[in-house]
Amino acid sequence: MADKSGKLPTKSGQAEVDAFLAKVANTPAPRTSGTRGRLIFAMDATASREPTWDRACHIQSEMFLETEALGGLDVQLCYYRGFREFHATPWLGSSTDLLAQMRDVRCAGGMTQIERILKHTAAESQRQKVNALVFVGDCMEENIDQLCHLAGELGIVGVPAFLFHEGDDAAAERTFREIARLSGGAYCRFDASSAQQLRDLLSAVAVYAAGGRKALENFGQRQGGIAGRLTQQLK
Repeated sequence: MADKSGKLPTKSGQAEVDAFLAKVANTPAPRTSGTRGRLIFAMDATASREPTWDRACHIQSEMFLETEALGGLDVQLCYYRGFREFHATPWLGSSTDLLAQMRDVRCAGGMTQIERILKHTAAESQRQKVNALVFVGDCMEENIDQLCHLAGELGIVGVPAFLFHEGDDAAAERTFREIARLSGGAYCRFDASSAQQLRDLLSAVAVYAAGGRKALENFGQRQGGIAGRLTQQLK
């Protein structure tokens, strides 16, 4: 698909994937107190992402599969679209519930609302600890300084943001990288043809959110491929 700049997406290079995995591996492990991990999964649901939304539904619902043995994972789906529409689901404890919510979403043209996602994440973490934020988007049309300020606040309270960038919009890349850096998370680019790669990367973040760094290492040893290289990064 073309992004909002009219350019075709490019595949994430191996060096970029390895750098992302290294970032995840070096992120301080979330504090656990016997509770399930909590991850906010945020998505751009504006018109440009409609061609890949259905595929994304199936990929992202699989984040749960590797976390059940770790005590489980609760995910809250957030998305924006249209004219200032912003939605956040209840906290969901199964892939079936997440998939059902995502299937009900219809993409609609509009401007990005990443600021609302960052503010919402901070507010949720005040109510109960959020272990990580994942954001998937292709574009950024907001004030970068304000977004960076909010990302820094997430970093202070220990909520790393992991940003998955579809396409090659330069403004989005610059902003997403800064959000990841300031929050203590990581950035990685992907495209529609790298479904397995995105699945493994999302699963790695989900495992981290549910069980911390040791669980992530064990996952990498079992999974092989991209996740297997993560095991080497951890060592």
